[in-house]
Amino acid sequence: MFIYSVLFPGVTAFIATVIATFLALPVIKKLKLIDDPKVHKHPALIHTKPIPRGGGIPLFIGMLVAGLFFLPFNHLVFSLFLAAFIALAVGTLDDRYDLSRYFRLGANIVCAVIIVSSGISFPFITNPLGGIIHLDMVKLTIPFFSTYLTIALSDVLALFWIVWVMNMLNWSKGVDGQMPGIVAISAFIIGLLSLRFPLSDSQTFIAANLSFIITGASIGFLLFNFYPAKIFPGYGATAVYLLLASVSLLSSAKLATAILVMGIPMVDGLFTIGRRIISGKSPFWGDNKHLHHILLQLGYSQRHIAIFYWSVSAILGVISLTLSSKGKIFAIIMLVVVVTGSLLFLHTTLRLKKDE
Repeated sequence: MFIYSVLFPGVTAFIATVIATFLALPVIKKLKLIDDPKVHKHPALIHTKPIPRGGGIPLFIGMLVAGLFFLPFNHLVFSLFLAAFIALAVGTLDDRYDLSRYFRLGANIVCAVIIVSSGISFPFITNPLGGIIHLDMVKLTIPFFSTYLTIALSDVLALFWIVWVMNMLNWSKGVDGQMPGIVAISAFIIGLLSLRFPLSDSQTFIAANLSFIITGASIGFLLFNFYPAKIFPGYGATAVYLLLASVSLLSSAKLATAILVMGIPMVDGLFTIGRRIISGKSPFWGDNKHLHHILLQLGYSQRHIAIFYWSVSAILGVISLTLSSKGKIFAIIMLVVVVTGSLLFLHTTLRLKKDE
């Protein structure tokens, strides 16, 4: 079972993604999916020469090929890959034409609605004081034109989680190799946790196999994306983030683990939104003040920053596998406090350094 659920899906996705990336590179260049810093003006850009983007295409192909072999063809899997394909299509158009941020957000929501409509939800959370809080029992009534819609709180939170992960991980691809390493480690940890549950359950089986498929595809893409990158993920890689968010929801026990293993980019994302709002700017407007940008300005190399993110994700992932549900909640609280304090310190340090 270990070989079938871990090794075969992961290796197949790895090989398929490596081949797809190698073959896609000349096609991507012909389609002019190029990130040229002379044309694409964005404060977060750190490269100085044109580099192909559109890496979401080979990533999706690699996962799809492995999925055809190792995932059942049912309504759930169809919905997952349909939503991922829509995310890829919108992302690829953005890689070519730089679409509106608000249009991209709307597309993210549509993709998340498809996933939630397929039955993937956020049914409960563990109460730190004991017991379970059943979110699917809480109903929200929302006015919709001349009628009202009744939606479970669990579905609303699942939709928010998927959209959040899609955007949060998109912000975490600022240096070469950063994103695929984080995604690979996160998916692998979620996959290991899935193996603790009976794989006879359809959702658990899908969660386990798809997690290792994402792992293999991300590592395959990493070979081309590590510094100096031959290709960037582009916004089309939101297809991968969507699938990662979905597998973390296929069993609620994996959600706290996902939050921990993606803790650094997650807290950095929340900090960034708060910082932008406090400064009177739109939370959707890009800047060069993410954690990886600060580390670059303090003198760290892209390779060192990427490895730092991977290392922290791996450590937090291993820790999460040893903790109880209550332990994970307290670990998340500690993580938020420590990372937020570190970000405040680094921002202050950088400001003082510039004033010298």
